Amino acid sequence: MISALTRMIRVNLAPRQRVHRKPSLKDLAQIRRQLALSIEDCTSESAIRLRKQIEQARTPQELWLLRNDAYQQISQQHDQSIAADRINRLIQHFDGWLDPRQLVRIN
Repeated sequence: MISALTRMIRVNLAPRQRVHRKPSLKDLAQIRRQLALSIEDCTSESAIRLRKQIEQARTPQELWLLRNDAYQQISQQHDQSIAADRINRLIQHFDGWLDPRQLVRIN
């Protein structure tokens, strides 16, 4: 009984395996394109800087971190519900590249 409980605890507390595959240039280009499209109609100076950051990002993780900036740009140009919708549609493009616990929808 104790050994069974010990195994259950180890399994539940063990660090989850991270995604180990490396994205190809094509994979990164697709994620970049989708993130850039989400702010396509944003015209401010900060949106232009964000586009440059998107182009310079080297990993899906870096691009994921830029989604907060994208949300801000979209919500300033439109409103928060449109921003949330656009950002939530990006999740599918990050699936498989990030820890699933990070892929949280915006309400």
